[in-house]
Amino acid sequence: MKNRNTLQRRLVLETVRRMHNHPTADEIFREIAAENTLISKATVYRNLKILSEQGEILHIPIPDGADCFDFNTKPHYHLECRSCNRVFDVNMPYQSDLCSKIVGCEDFLVESHHIVFSGLCPACRKAAEQRAQLQTTEEPHRKNAE
Repeated sequence: MKNRNTLQRRLVLETVRRMHNHPTADEIFREIAAENTLISKATVYRNLKILSEQGEILHIPIPDGADCFDFNTKPHYHLECRSCNRVFDVNMPYQSDLCSKIVGCEDFLVESHHIVFSGLCPACRKAAEQRAQLQTTEEPHRKNAE
């Protein structure tokens, strides 16, 4: 069966291109549904799958989170914030020879790799530091009240 370039598929592709923030399938659906109420969630999911299989978009598997999609299909790495779950591109050269450094799996044909670093984005890190500072300043007040 040939995959046609349908209006819905073009709409999904344009939405991923326009969003620039590694959106999840649900975020893409909500963005499209806000303007086009005739598209179903299943249609969006199906077209995301087809577009990623065709290499038009990049599917980013996120451990313990919702998978994301990226219009930048060149091999690159990502950062995931463990607090807000946002995904960011890593400004680091892609290590194409990394697969050749795997020891003990010489018979395994590694075709590609995906690395997602996890941590706290600047906004969440700042918020966590402010919460910690607030708790530190409130602690003496609680002890004095007792």
